[in-house]
Amino acid sequence: MAISAARKIAFDVLRRVAAENAYAADLLYAQLAGGVKRADASLATELTLGVLRRQRLLDFLLERYLERRCEQLDIEVLLALRLGLYQLRYLDRVPQHAAINESVEMVKRARKSSAAGMVNAVLRRGAAQARVGEEELDKLIFERLAGGASNEERLGIVHSHPTWLVERWLRRFGKERTRALLEANNRPAPLTCAVLEEEASESVAESLRRSGLEVSAGRWLRGALHISGGDAAASEAYRAGEINFQDEASQMVAHLVDARASHSVLDLCAAPGGKTILLARAAGEGGRVVAADLREHRLRAMREQLTRTRVTNVRLLEMDATQPWPFSQPFDRILIDAPCSGTGTLARNPEIRWRLKPEDLENAHRSQTTMLRNALSAAASFRSGATRVVYSTCSLEPEENEQVVEEALSETRDWQVTSGKAALRPHLRRAEAADELFELFELFGAEGFFRTFPPEQGTDGFFAAVMERR
Repeated sequence: MAISAARKIAFDVLRRVAAENAYAADLLYAQLAGGVKRADASLATELTLGVLRRQRLLDFLLERYLERRCEQLDIEVLLALRLGLYQLRYLDRVPQHAAINESVEMVKRARKSSAAGMVNAVLRRGAAQARVGEEELDKLIFERLAGGASNEERLGIVHSHPTWLVERWLRRFGKERTRALLEANNRPAPLTCAVLEEEASESVAESLRRSGLEVSAGRWLRGALHISGGDAAASEAYRAGEINFQDEASQMVAHLVDARASHSVLDLCAAPGGKTILLARAAGEGGRVVAADLREHRLRAMREQLTRTRVTNVRLLEMDATQPWPFSQPFDRILIDAPCSGTGTLARNPEIRWRLKPEDLENAHRSQTTMLRNALSAAASFRSGATRVVYSTCSLEPEENEQVVEEALSETRDWQVTSGKAALRPHLRRAEAADELFELFELFGAEGFFRTFPPEQGTDGFFAAVMERR
């Protein structure tokens, strides 16, 4: 039996995610660029990201029919089983025989033919009970763990997250918000674009519709559009550099920097460059932006995006922001979009939840604090400029957010956290109701920090602190 293009792509991407520590979204983008039918691209994306999102639950269900733990299987065999069971449990339009038979063929294609019979038997036995509901899942968990499952572990299995992450979120957010977050992380993240000329949003939306795409206005920003129903990267608007793919919360962070005409701006840890493009357009032809990143290959990818969007006032620099800075000239604005755990992006990058460890948060905290400390120290030494420093992450964890800011500010009296409301207000779709929106959705806390929470704002989870000289 032949294997469909979609299943081949999903299997190969999942194998590379497991073997190379790669990111599924990046691999899918490369695999689906041109030559893949729309239906195959859609199914390949659903299978790949769906299996990663539901991995723990799939393994729990599979182990009912296996004589060993899932991690004891060859990765190719385990991936075929996960793909098969995911289709049986979650995809109504896929026939059972296709899900099972093609999973068997994938094992053979991966030169694991000795496991083909086992894959066939496990999936056939699991097909009848693949769609058990949460109440029955609770019973299965109780039986499997001999009644010893904590609420945290039960939620972790049912919603397919590591138990330690569920535990810390329950402490911080409470039961209802944590459950909402777990559910949001298991839904496909919306594809959002930034319209680089905000005033042209309506005409750009029409252009995207002419390309066969479904388009709706963003929830928050005048320059944001939600896109679905096709390959947006093949649209005329994308090729012409009128849009860039970027979550609304990420766009909001760039607006908090408040870059203005003729400003000089330093964008640290700048790749993949979405914020850099918005900053460069805000600074205009008379301004300049230095976009720095640790990895040269990420800067090469940024250069391609800058060329596509016709941005010419950006200088790219390979730089380690934890080391002493090489700058003598002042900057009017500094953005540190710090590398982080990414726990605010688990719907978009589901593999992160399986790689992250508790100790990673403390390691990240140290490097993030060093970056912010360097920024504040360097900015304070400039005789002019650097009136605003913005620190941001796509993390929900306090070790990477407010604790970084508090520690760095405790070492200087030159800087203080200030509100970013005035900078964000002009870009809101309902600017006249900005204060009401800020209060209703708690975008800015009492301490002045900017936060988004995926199930409440409908965006990725971002944190930002705007700091200005005293």
